[in-house]
Amino acid sequence: MHYLVATDGSAESDDAVAVASRNAVAMDARLEIVHVLTPQTKLIDGELVMPGGDTAVEHGQRTLERASDVAKSVAEEREESIDLETTLLAGHPAPAIADHATDRSVDAIYIGHRGLSSEREQVVGSVAKSVIDKATVPVTIVR
Repeated sequence: MHYLVATDGSAESDDAVAVASRNAVAMDARLEIVHVLTPQTKLIDGELVMPGGDTAVEHGQRTLERASDVAKSVAEEREESIDLETTLLAGHPAPAIADHATDRSVDAIYIGHRGLSSEREQVVGSVAKSVIDKATVPVTIVR
C-alpha cells in the first residue's frame, strides 16, 4: 500500500499528515508527503524566470521536514516505525497532487480541508475539492 498526503504547512495539513500517518502505520503502508510549489513565473528577455526560486524550494523543504516530524511523532506514539518519503512538486496544487498520485500508483490521498492562503480560505477547500475531481483514487479530506 502507498498513501500520499499533501501539506502546505497549515494546521489543517498537519492534521491530515497525522491521520494519514496513523492509517499508514496501521496498514503497514508507505506514506509519501508532498508539498506543491506554485511558481509565479515572469517572462524576462524571452526567458521564463521564477523569482525567489531558491527561497521557495528552501521553504518547501522546511515544510516537508516539519510534516515528516509530525508523521514520525505519530509512529513513535504508537511505538511503530513508518515507511516515509517526501516529494517536492511544482505547478497548480490540485492537478500536481492528482497527477503525481496517478504516476506513483498511490492507493489513497489525504489532504486538509483548507490551506494557508487567505485567498483560498474564501473558497473553503477549493484545492481539496479539485483534488477530489481530478483524483483516480479515494481522497480523504481531514477537518
